Amino acid sequence: MAADDASAIAWPGGWPAWPTYALVDDLLPTLERWAAAGRRYALATLVEVVGSSPRPVGSEMAIADDGEIAGYVSGGCVEAAVATEARAALADGHPRLLDYGAGSPVLDVQLSCGGRIRILVRVVVDGDGYARQLRRARTERRTLSISSDPETGRIDVADAAPNAVEGWCDGRYQRLQRPPLQLILVGGDPIVLALMQLAPTFSVEIRLLRPRGPVADAVLPLATEHYDRRRIDEALAALSIDTRCAIYTLSHDADTDHAVLAAALRSPAYCIGALGSRRKAALRVERLRADGFGDADLSRLRTPAGLDIGARTPQEIALAILAEVIAARSRA
Repeated sequence: MAADDASAIAWPGGWPAWPTYALVDDLLPTLERWAAAGRRYALATLVEVVGSSPRPVGSEMAIADDGEIAGYVSGGCVEAAVATEARAALADGHPRLLDYGAGSPVLDVQLSCGGRIRILVRVVVDGDGYARQLRRARTERRTLSISSDPETGRIDVADAAPNAVEGWCDGRYQRLQRPPLQLILVGGDPIVLALMQLAPTFSVEIRLLRPRGPVADAVLPLATEHYDRRRIDEALAALSIDTRCAIYTLSHDADTDHAVLAAALRSPAYCIGALGSRRKAALRVERLRADGFGDADLSRLRTPAGLDIGARTPQEIALAILAEVIAARSRA
């Protein structure tokens, strides 16, 4: 019997006809919603891959006690079976280390890619506390080490060591929960608005600096702490920039662009860009060089901003910038 058929029998209302759960990459909002409603949940983490797999090690899926799911750990081959095992774990409290694919003893659940995967399923005993720990670390942009015992299902959360890596260690699986990519934008043009609409779809957090900008309203769906209307020097001084931050200036003002790029080049930001023509780009580089920035510094600068996809509309330019930010993350 195929996994989907088996789950359709055991799953409340039947297994979803469309894999909408796989569109959820950031699990934290879902976990917070479940915790606020008093719902129990389990986590299923992809801990080992042999051969091919559509999802990387560390991919995670959450399963609530009422059957709701979010996230995915394969290309759809095993999610139904994993979710059924997770509901069983919620019922008996025991963790599961599942083995699927080529050579697996589970013959009725095979992978179309021909690989083999192992998935660790365990119940989150304190769902509210766990979600609060993740939210606190995200707000403070700290990386967490989430260590799980496959024998007991115990989950321990702590700040990750600087050299921490994901994987098995002393019989436990360590997963690193990093802060989301943050795209710091300067400006208030239509491309900024398009980026604010598009970026959350890719789990990219937006922080906006717009000197003397309007008060946030329905057009600007940002939390107060992610929107800074102060003078650009004050706003830049207040930033906490880490290696998972990208900074792009779309201010259409040469002095503002220069201040932003100079501050960004002095920071550990992994991706730095500026909107404008190639002629303006050359002028920016000359001015930065005059301020003492060398070739190594200027090689980090992406101007004109965005991958060359022939973009013309605000939405297309926003897509080009976001694609550049994601591509640079992969290289970094």
